Amino acid sequence: MTHPEALKALLDDVSQGKLSSEDALSKLRYLTYEPVGGFANIDHHRSLRTGFPEVIWSPGKTPEQIAQIMETMRDKATVVMATRMEPEVYAWVKEMVPDALYYATAKICALGSPKAPIYPGTIGILSAGTADLPVAEEAAITAELCGFRVNRLWDVGVAGIHRLLSNVHVLTQADVLIVVAGMEGALPSVVAGLSDCAIVAVPTSIGYGASFNGLSALLTMLNSCATGIGVVNIDNGFGAAMLAGQILRTASKLK
Repeated sequence: MTHPEALKALLDDVSQGKLSSEDALSKLRYLTYEPVGGFANIDHHRSLRTGFPEVIWSPGKTPEQIAQIMETMRDKATVVMATRMEPEVYAWVKEMVPDALYYATAKICALGSPKAPIYPGTIGILSAGTADLPVAEEAAITAELCGFRVNRLWDVGVAGIHRLLSNVHVLTQADVLIVVAGMEGALPSVVAGLSDCAIVAVPTSIGYGASFNGLSALLTMLNSCATGIGVVNIDNGFGAAMLAGQILRTASKLK
């Protein structure tokens, strides 16, 4: 724990009746972070503020930096994961963190495997095509590592819509849906017309030249006439999982 003087003063105020436990908890939410090697500051209390811990963005970091951050977070975070990690980077990280696991399709490195669901509800994740799987799996693995139940349904794009219609049970069983699509990005609109839950739409950069690396799919999703759709950035499977998780987590607090 960093800032020991501030923490001791806070505890003294509570013990002396100068501060309520509720006010102390509020202060703790913003109290501490931990410097790592002069290149990072780990926000250990992010989960207190937001419900989910900090996650490591791998691109731009050396394997040594990633390994140090993971070890620093090991005993202090409920989830330790690094996103968008290339296989060759994982090989180096594995040398320094032997128990690190790698989810190749999702390009996620984590300490520990997906846990039994700790939150109520189910996240259904759909991909329009096989080429969208890296983004869809990023969403799925992120959600599972964070303690959510996930149902997957791959390769059900609108070019062969019978594939989706024959699996409508996946839609009806979900409490929130993540729909991943490239090309023209039409799948979220179709799914929203068949489902009664919130849709998190994820455009991918898959497509021919006029798709503009996902911009076409992004604009289609933003311009959808179907209701109940929220759209995250291009290829942002991680962000989609976080949004879907927040929907379920905060909804459970109302029960």
